[in-house]
Amino acid sequence: MAAGLLLGPLLRQVDWERGDRATVWVEADRPCTAEVRCEDGAGGSSRTFQVAGHHYALVVVTGLTPGSTTPYEVLLDGDRVWPPADPDRRYPASTITAPRPGVDEVRVSFGSCRWAAPPAGGDDPVGPDALDSLATHLARDPGAVRPDVLLLLGDQVYADETSKATRRWLAERRDLREAPGEQVADYEEYTHLYYESWLDPGVRWLLSTVPTCMIFDDHDVIDDWNTSASWVADMRKEGWWRERILSGLMSYWVHQHLGNLSPAELEADPLYAAVRAAPDGTEVLRQFAADADADPATVRWSYRRDFGRTRLVMIDSRAARVLDEQKRAMHDEDEARWLVEQILDDREDCDHLLVGASLPWLLAPMMHDAETWNAALCRGERGDRWARLAERVRRAADLEHWAAFPDSFEQLTRLLAEAGSGPDAPATVCVLSGDVHHAYVAEPEWPKGTVPASARILQLTCSPVHNRIPAVLRGAFRLSWSRAGRWIGHALRRHGRTGPPVVDWRRTGGPWFGNQLMTLTLRGRAAELRLEHAAAGGGAGHRADLRTVHERSLTTKDG
Repeated sequence: MAAGLLLGPLLRQVDWERGDRATVWVEADRPCTAEVRCEDGAGGSSRTFQVAGHHYALVVVTGLTPGSTTPYEVLLDGDRVWPPADPDRRYPASTITAPRPGVDEVRVSFGSCRWAAPPAGGDDPVGPDALDSLATHLARDPGAVRPDVLLLLGDQVYADETSKATRRWLAERRDLREAPGEQVADYEEYTHLYYESWLDPGVRWLLSTVPTCMIFDDHDVIDDWNTSASWVADMRKEGWWRERILSGLMSYWVHQHLGNLSPAELEADPLYAAVRAAPDGTEVLRQFAADADADPATVRWSYRRDFGRTRLVMIDSRAARVLDEQKRAMHDEDEARWLVEQILDDREDCDHLLVGASLPWLLAPMMHDAETWNAALCRGERGDRWARLAERVRRAADLEHWAAFPDSFEQLTRLLAEAGSGPDAPATVCVLSGDVHHAYVAEPEWPKGTVPASARILQLTCSPVHNRIPAVLRGAFRLSWSRAGRWIGHALRRHGRTGPPVVDWRRTGGPWFGNQLMTLTLRGRAAELRLEHAAAGGGAGHRADLRTVHERSLTTKDG
């Protein structure tokens, strides 16, 4: 029987330095050789590797023509499986666009937090999906300018908040009255989440033709993942937790992390080589996940990508945390050193610095002060009784952003200020984040005499891609940005005996609510920002179009 395509293709890496290579990820239903053929003669092939009964390949495509866009097809053991037979031709051919080395323009779209959308025509209680809407927009208008890269900044799947369809599927496998109930339990159930999310026709086509960079956040594993040492200790007492965390890390490595690596990094990666060399790589990958969970310093999920003269440093703000209450840090020392090197290295070659972090660096001021206050109480500033109460509040209110790691917040703030200072500084330094289910633009107001000399430094937050936020939380976010919210924050700081943050900041855009995507267009040393909402209408069911709600220059005085 011929091999079939289960998932993909996903266009992941496109080489901006040479302009002649790309990587394409696929999952097949049996062992086979996966091949990518381009109309211009470029291509590549790879034998699948096996994990937990699933068969994957990451094909390195070579021979691309810099500056060209070429359609491609996928073959398994010589039989074409992509593009699918589609008499309606709802979506155009999947293509690979190879940038011309030296090009000074790049479009970066980003967002986070995406529940899988229901099938076309089905009821969607959270409104149109922004990725579906982007696919509809691009397919409808062949002349539309596509993003050069799509950054998915966490919560690509929700392991702890499953859909009705997934719950029905889980109930056929096991008794949902037993823990973890309606949440996913193992690797096989994780694969189902990716099928549900990435087999959506519009999203599948979009991911086949727009390169992606990804990083996890908590819901890719579970809400509050690594929020504190006591949280980790409590979870490790649960009989189902070990299988959950190992499966979460294994599935993330296969479905998301591998595609973040360049061809050169893949070639040098000993784990990738070991998994591919084994008849069944499950135990090799499982041991890696166990080591990563026991000692986060054994793996680096963070990575760097350069798009011409635009640099992206994607930060793991979940798995590398130091959770000792007296030494809380977003990263261990080695990870922190790596971050400094990647941000400050060769600044003269960088017109724009993008720092991808699933969690915002600059929150609404009241939220920031609440998290700083909570961290002080949890480490014992007001005694054990307050510490126990504060831990319960931390978990219930998700007080775990950069502000909840005060030393790390200050270190990142100073690092960004240094990156944005001096004659070799980039034009912009932008922290791109999600998580908080609304969008906004915030800018630091540096203490007198410490203003960075060159760069405009911004927090750009965009969330969700497809999710919802209760009305009461919308009100809470608005309060958090208000003058009254700042007063409440000051009162919390006094109670927690914490000083003001190392920098102040103001909101210069938003808050915006809804399913949305932000796009940065970086051209030379100019930068433009656009925020688009998934708008109802213009398509069947939940597949709508995009509506621009905010547009501005980031590199002019009136921007």
